[in-house]
Amino acid sequence: MTPTPDPHPVRPFLEDRHQPLAQEAAAYASRELRPRPESRDDEAARKEAKALLADLGRAGYFRPIREQDWRACCLVREALASASPLADAVFALQGLGTLPILLSGNEAMRERWVEAAIAGRAMAAFAMTEAGAGSDVAAMKMTARRDGDAYGLSGAKTFISNAGIADFYTVFASTDPGAGGKGISCFVVPADTKGLRFTRPQILSAPHPLGEIEFQDCRVPSANRLGEEGKGMALGLRTLDRMRATVGAAACGMAARALEEAFSHARSRKQFGTPLAEFQLIQEKLARMATDLWAARLLVYRAAWAADRGQERVTLEAAMAKSYATEAAQRVVDDAVQILGGAGVLATHPVDRLYRSVRALRIYEGTTEIQHLVIAAQLMKDGAGATA
Repeated sequence: MTPTPDPHPVRPFLEDRHQPLAQEAAAYASRELRPRPESRDDEAARKEAKALLADLGRAGYFRPIREQDWRACCLVREALASASPLADAVFALQGLGTLPILLSGNEAMRERWVEAAIAGRAMAAFAMTEAGAGSDVAAMKMTARRDGDAYGLSGAKTFISNAGIADFYTVFASTDPGAGGKGISCFVVPADTKGLRFTRPQILSAPHPLGEIEFQDCRVPSANRLGEEGKGMALGLRTLDRMRATVGAAACGMAARALEEAFSHARSRKQFGTPLAEFQLIQEKLARMATDLWAARLLVYRAAWAADRGQERVTLEAAMAKSYATEAAQRVVDDAVQILGGAGVLATHPVDRLYRSVRALRIYEGTTEIQHLVIAAQLMKDGAGATA
């Protein structure tokens, strides 16, 4: 099998500079990440995430985030996700946590946090979700009340990746509760700020540092606000627009690894004296898996290409890429488990780890169902013909 990522199927959307990056990332993932064992529990995953942060920073793999080279980000995420879903999650959160700073033009926050994050010296987190505000972001209850040259943040956030281990949080809170989504603002909150507390971890089936955080009149200087008051939701949506295609790339990385493992097993495993790969039902599965993967990658890199060309909004392209790629990856990984049989459900097998990891991709940064609503809304707004 070709190392992941394979730039050949998406070559029309790449530039010459992307070819060596794809090769380097594939080699790094194979050499440095595949041999690392999966963390046995939440505490171990938190330590491992910190170690991965430093390693990826030293290797320079966060630089495409700073450069906002989305095709490069996709290539890196494919490589990381194929070898270590936790390493991919670390990359994703560095992007989500730092991109609002980059997009807002807040130079003080950029100088304080972005370079440290890109170098792997500071861990980022993106704090938007609340118990009653997931897909419905405008329903958030957390408030940020102006008090002189500072804001007092009060409320709680849940399902926050890197909660408890992040060095800074990019936090969304309402500065005008009566204005709904138009009253949400965005702030950078250092982890050691008085009034910010990590309340509890949330345990996933695939080890991943997730948890809840609470703000009790947490005072943040007004200089830490990103952009204007009330523009936080727009900033968050711009961030997700850019990052969603890279979620699709992570899904492609997981699917590619699952396909690789399935091919290897089908060629070597014999039943009734014949390799599994010679059975037509297995060939049908493998063909469908490969086709799903190629189709997903084309949508992903089409969206990233549009963003790299400077297209202001890539809402439609990103929604299609994220929804299709994550659903396709779920199918591919599930078929891989079926082809491997009993070996595929052993906790020590890479395909079982992929099976537990891929499921979350269909939920975070916008569920598949929400992406379908976004796609439909864009089609009705622009006309289906205009998007062809």
